[in-house]
Amino acid sequence: MPSNRRTFLRQAVAAGAVPATASLLGVAGFGAAQATPPPSDELPDYAPVPPGSLGPPMNESGYHVGRIAGNLYWITNSFYQAMFLTTTDGIVLIDAPPTIGHNLLRATQEVAHARRRPDRVTHLVYSHSHADHIGAAALFGNRIVRVAHTEAKRLLRADRDSNRPLPTVTFEDRYHLHVGGEHVELSYHGPNHSPDNIFIRVPSARTLMVVDIIYPGWVPFTNLAESQDIPGWRAAHDIVLNTAWDTYVGGHLGRLGTRADVRLQKEYVADLTASTVETLNTLDPTPYFEKYGPAGNAWATFRSYRDDAAQRAAAPITSKYLGRLAGADVFTLGNAAAMVNTTRIDAGILGAFGIHA
Repeated sequence: MPSNRRTFLRQAVAAGAVPATASLLGVAGFGAAQATPPPSDELPDYAPVPPGSLGPPMNESGYHVGRIAGNLYWITNSFYQAMFLTTTDGIVLIDAPPTIGHNLLRATQEVAHARRRPDRVTHLVYSHSHADHIGAAALFGNRIVRVAHTEAKRLLRADRDSNRPLPTVTFEDRYHLHVGGEHVELSYHGPNHSPDNIFIRVPSARTLMVVDIIYPGWVPFTNLAESQDIPGWRAAHDIVLNTAWDTYVGGHLGRLGTRADVRLQKEYVADLTASTVETLNTLDPTPYFEKYGPAGNAWATFRSYRDDAAQRAAAPITSKYLGRLAGADVFTLGNAAAMVNTTRIDAGILGAFGIHA
């Protein structure tokens, strides 16, 4: 990671994170003292990232822009991704991650000028309402068509974030966006990572973008991508595989995806599911009740049981995927914790906490 990027991230954590939280919570005086990050040499070490998980190098401005096919391009800063179409009427941008920010303007204009096409973004598609993917939407002003799912508009209206203006066009199930000779197909397949997350397909480039579902070359972000509907998130893997595409844009990290990436993540999730089910069906809760039960600390009893279950479920999966998927040792434990919860609550596999005899 370049030194200027490290400096930026450190300053963001130290100077911005705590005051923002205080403002959000409305707690007077909270965060008056800035949080000081630990020295880098005190942070934990993790396994090396497999070379195949890494994307292309960044330019001097901290981003990479590349052509996918035809008039479709993508941009990444190695943490987030967006894509855009150059058309005869203007640029169609899909997502506006704030960590890419003004580089979105630089990249789209650079490509449009090289192609001798209009350099103004005329349409912006929201993959979903989350600020980390569309928090730079306000950079493109009001003279723009913003397209999103109906549920995204409801969520954004409640969020009241000026950096995420409300969509001007919404749809329920399917929407075909035609701009300057190009076609973008938007479809909704129910809640998954979020209640409003959509599938975005560019048929001419045989490219599919679905954000926060597949993480090409990496394990999913912690807690199964922080998904609000984990059964829906898992089902989305099959919907992705049943859709026509050659190139996948996942919205995160530094490289594009393939069908092999989707199949590998699906295998990881299936293995984690099986390990979790086995753990819940065999883990004896007696020690946890013996330790915390006499004091009447029900939360300690259940937390210790749940945390131990997650660790036991994660261990063989971390070992199996280390070196195959980047971050297997970083986020598998968090993913196992989420899998324990969804296995209990959604799948009804309660183990020792099932129907009392």
